[in-house]
Amino acid sequence: MELRSLRYFVAVAEELHFGRAAARLHMSQPPLSRAIKQLETEVGAALFVRSSTGVALTPAGEMLLDEAHALLARADQARARVAAAAGAASITIGILGDSTDPRMARLAVAFHRQHPRVEVRIREAELTDPTCGLHAGLVDVALTRGPFDETALTVRELRADPVGALLRADDPLAGRDSLKLADLADRRWFRFPEGTDPLWQWYWNGGQPREGPVVRTVQECQQAVLWNGTVGMTVLDHEPADGLAVVPLIDMPPSRAAAAWNERDTSPLIRSFVQVATTAYAGGTAHTGASGAPSLPSDPSRV
Repeated sequence: MELRSLRYFVAVAEELHFGRAAARLHMSQPPLSRAIKQLETEVGAALFVRSSTGVALTPAGEMLLDEAHALLARADQARARVAAAAGAASITIGILGDSTDPRMARLAVAFHRQHPRVEVRIREAELTDPTCGLHAGLVDVALTRGPFDETALTVRELRADPVGALLRADDPLAGRDSLKLADLADRRWFRFPEGTDPLWQWYWNGGQPREGPVVRTVQECQQAVLWNGTVGMTVLDHEPADGLAVVPLIDMPPSRAAAAWNERDTSPLIRSFVQVATTAYAGGTAHTGASGAPSLPSDPSRV
């Protein structure tokens, strides 16, 4: 069994849906289905019960899921130990969207100061994957924003940032001091592709199903507003591109910047990275949301 096949299996086993697992792994569904069938052939047992109502693990699948978690964790540990023994320790950091945040520059300087011999690899993820490749095993730790599916992850909130409506500079609402979501109720919004984490989609759509152009990156969000006159949300302190404006949304809870990593990963290097990030992003609030900000509607299933 290849480690890649096991990662594919774990994704399907945790999602219990081939489509969602394929989206999580950033691949199409047919090759994922073929890989699972090949794995079933290799182990000599059916791992899933497939029906019109969904997917369920067989007893053999439940057993393999426990073994797969352990094997993948051991493989990650072995890779880290071998790299450390060879004097080539490294860490892969997933970054969501716009990587020009000045706090990230402070983090890079501080982390290099503490670990000058560690090779840092950066993977910038599209907005369609708020875990930045964690679930797919592509990164060791992610600098991201919630909310998203935290299954099998540990999440450390770094700070909470107010958000605003992203508008064309000539939009009639662009000159307002503040807005409420109701002010944007009849507008088209940029939105994320089908299969994007429902919690993430629900927050960035202001707690409502929306219609509008599909986007995948920060730049595409801005261009959708600039060219189509659609609206959307962004972090308030992000400098808008030419021709755009950001107006505070007073009835939206803040966007919570976070570091996330796989809960089974006990790497000292990841723990050190998170500690440095916590200092670099100092000023955030507690994960429980005690800032007194308003809450979104609680039914992301409508996305």
